[in-house]
Amino acid sequence: MTSFSDMRLSEFLGAVGAKTPAPGGGAVASAVGALAAALAQMVVNYSIGKKNLLEQQSELQAAIVKLENARTHLLDLAQQDAAAYAVLNELQKLPSEDPRRTREMAAAVERAVEVPSAVLLLSIELLKDFERLAPITNKFLRSDLGIAAVLAEATARSAAWNVRINASDLPPARKSDVLAKCDALVHEAKQRCSHVEQATAV
Repeated sequence: MTSFSDMRLSEFLGAVGAKTPAPGGGAVASAVGALAAALAQMVVNYSIGKKNLLEQQSELQAAIVKLENARTHLLDLAQQDAAAYAVLNELQKLPSEDPRRTREMAAAVERAVEVPSAVLLLSIELLKDFERLAPITNKFLRSDLGIAAVLAEATARSAAWNVRINASDLPPARKSDVLAKCDALVHEAKQRCSHVEQATAV
């Protein structure tokens, strides 16, 4: 599969829309998170060098680096999600008594939960960054930072769907723990997004 970072947007959309199991919702969630990070980068870039934000310049420069890393990581996670689900989907098509399915299924399920869980955690980190950036960035780009927050929350909620569906095949105790953490993070994402929206309201 071609790296998503090397695809044109139209190619990525075509791959998502094709009748193939991956890329699917997990890759889309990660890609939306990458868009959120990129949009916030734009806001910060328009804030660097502003005379009324001179005291915040070091924090803004650090934010640019962090957002760039998040954007890159999220695109990588999109690739990882597509790969993880492709393996899981292949195993699920095998007969239940197939030796390969028996041998590899548990690890495949864990991986299919691990990747969207990482996306969910990273979306929370983005929202924390946006909360910190709201009062120290260019006021004329408040709507863009608000949109970035909405996208980051959407990333969290979307990733949670994949965590939940794939966690259904985990052992009961592990499943309960994963779902409880997932629900708590989604709730946190909603709260943090609301804080950013309030701080950036026009």
